[in-house]
Amino acid sequence: MNFALILFLLLLATGAVWALDRYWLRQRRGPDRPEPWWIEYPKSFFPVILVVFLLRSFLVEPFKIPSGSMLPTLLVGDFILVNKFTYGIRLPIVNLKIVDINEPQRGEVMVFRYPENPSLDYIKRVVGLPGDRVSYRNKRLWINDQEIPTQPDGPYKYVESGLNPVIAERLVEVLGEHRHPILVQSEVPGVHLSGVRRFPFRDNCAYNDAGFSCTVPKGHYFLMGDNRDSSSDSRYWGFVPDANIVGKAFLIWWNFDSLNRIGQVIN
Repeated sequence: MNFALILFLLLLATGAVWALDRYWLRQRRGPDRPEPWWIEYPKSFFPVILVVFLLRSFLVEPFKIPSGSMLPTLLVGDFILVNKFTYGIRLPIVNLKIVDINEPQRGEVMVFRYPENPSLDYIKRVVGLPGDRVSYRNKRLWINDQEIPTQPDGPYKYVESGLNPVIAERLVEVLGEHRHPILVQSEVPGVHLSGVRRFPFRDNCAYNDAGFSCTVPKGHYFLMGDNRDSSSDSRYWGFVPDANIVGKAFLIWWNFDSLNRIGQVIN
C-alpha cells in the first residue's frame, strides 16, 4: 500500500472541497445556512492532512522495524524517525530529487525503496559509496582494500521468527565516523551463493566460497544489515540507486516492548 499516494489523494480531495466552498458554495449558501456534512468534514480534515503530508514528505517520516536484519542496532518493533531532507529534497510520490544537500556517508543507516519492488521500504547500513570496492572475506569487511576494524564485544542471544534461538558473536565495527555493533555467526557462510540474483551491474561483482567483491557503480550504494548472517541486502539483490533513497534513520521514538529504547539516537 502506497501510503504517500493515498495521503496525496486525500489532500487533493479535501482541498478541492475547501476551495470549492470558499470561492463559490459559501456565497450561494448564504451566511445563515449551516454547512452540509460533506463540506464540513473535508474542510475540517484538510489542514490536518496538509500538515501531515508536508511533514512526512519533506521533514521526517515514521517507520516500524519489521525484522531482525539490523540487530542489535534496531530491534523488531522499534518505531523510528527518518530525516527526509538530509540527502536532498525530493518531490513526494515520484521521489525525484530537486535540491542536493548531502550525500550518504559510510556507516549511516538508510531507508530506501527496495530495488526489486520499490513499493517496499528497506532499512540497512551504507557500506559502499559510488566507486568503492567492497569485499567481504571470511566474515571481514574490506573497503578499497582496507580492512574495516572490529573489536569483540561478547556473545549476543536472540530469538528468530519461528522461536529459533540464536547465539551470535557481537562485534563493534568502525565504519567511517560511525562506531556500531554488528552480529556474525561463525558457522554460517558470509554469503549464500544460491541466493544471489541477477541484478543490474551484476558483472561488477565476483563471488566465491569465501565471500565476494563488488565495485559500486556511479550513482549507487552498497548496503548491508548489521545482523550480517541474517540479512537480505546488497550481497543478494544488488546496488541501491540514488533515486531509491528515502532518508536517514536518526531516532528510535517508541517500542511497546522496551520503553527504555525511546529517545535512543541511531548511530
